[in-house]
Amino acid sequence: MANAFWVTGPGQGRIDETSVSPGSPGQADTVLVKTRFSGISRGTESLVFTNQVPESEFQTMKSPFQEGEFPYPVKYGYANVGRVTEGPEDLRGKSVFCLYPHQDEYRVPASAVIPLPEGLPESRAVLAANMETAVNGLWDAAPVVGERIAVVGLGVVGCLVAWLASQIPGTRVTAIDVNPRRRATAEALGLNFATGSENDDHDLVIHASGHPGGLETALGLCGPEARVIEMSWYGEQSVPAPLGRAFHSRRLTIRSSQVGQLNPNQRPRWAHSDRMKLALQLLTDPRLDCLISGESRFEDLPRAMASLSGHVDDPAMPSAADTLCHRIVY
Repeated sequence: MANAFWVTGPGQGRIDETSVSPGSPGQADTVLVKTRFSGISRGTESLVFTNQVPESEFQTMKSPFQEGEFPYPVKYGYANVGRVTEGPEDLRGKSVFCLYPHQDEYRVPASAVIPLPEGLPESRAVLAANMETAVNGLWDAAPVVGERIAVVGLGVVGCLVAWLASQIPGTRVTAIDVNPRRRATAEALGLNFATGSENDDHDLVIHASGHPGGLETALGLCGPEARVIEMSWYGEQSVPAPLGRAFHSRRLTIRSSQVGQLNPNQRPRWAHSDRMKLALQLLTDPRLDCLISGESRFEDLPRAMASLSGHVDDPAMPSAADTLCHRIVY
C-alpha cells in the first residue's frame, strides 16, 4: 500500500491509502519508485482543486497517471521526483522524474521515468514540468536574434520563459508582473523587471499571468505585426479579448500554446521524452532554485493545496499571492 493525495470535492482533498501493483520477480519493464519530492503546479492544480475544469476538457486535461475522473474524486499531478527501488539494473537506485501525481510510492512502466542528469539535484527537479511548458511555449513563439520580447506574468512558467528568451543573443527581454515582490526573483535570474511598460514596440509578447487583464496588457505592448503567445489557461473563467483599438490596424496575432502537443516544427524529430530530457538538462543551472518559494510535508498537502488555491486563508500555509513553486517533501 501507498499514500496518495486525492481531490475529493470543491476545495477539499485528503490523503488516502492506495494499492501499488507488486510486479513480477525479475520484471524488467516496470519500476517501483519511492518519492522524494513533488511539486505543485499551482495554476492548473488550483483549477482542478476548485472544480474549474470545463466538462469539455475533462479528457484533454487528464494527467498521464491520473486516477478517478473529473471533477472528483481525482488523483491529479505531474511533478514527481523519486528513486527507483525495483526495476531494470540500469535504473535501480537512480533518481528519476515522472509525470505522476502526489503519492509516496508507485509502480510505472520503465519508459515513464527519466533519470536526472548529472548536476541536477532532486530538490530542483520538481520544476521539470514547468520547464517543459516553457520550452514548448518558446518553440511556439519562435523568438529570433535581436527581438524585443515582453513576458507578462511572472509565475514559474513566465519566469522560465523570460530566462530562456534572455539567453538568445541580442534580445531585449522585459519581465512584467503587477506584483512588485516578483522583482527579487526576476533580478536573481538576470531579468529586467517592470510592473508595467509604456513601450508598444515589442515583436513578441508572451502572456503567462493566468489573469484575463494580463491579455489586455499583452496586446498593449505589441508593435505592428507583433504576435502574442497565450500560455495562460483559464478553465471555466470568461476572458474578454480587447480586439478594438490598434488590434486590427497593427495586424496583431494571438496564438495559443499548450504543452500537451509538440510544436508541429519539432514533431517530425522530437518525442515527448526528448523534450523532457531537454527540460531536465536546462534545470542544472543553480540560479533556478529561486523559483522554489517554500515547501511542506506530504501529510500537510491538503492544507497547503487549500491555501494555495485561495480556498482558505491559513496563516500556517503558503499564500496564493506570494508562492511560485511549492515543493512537497516526503
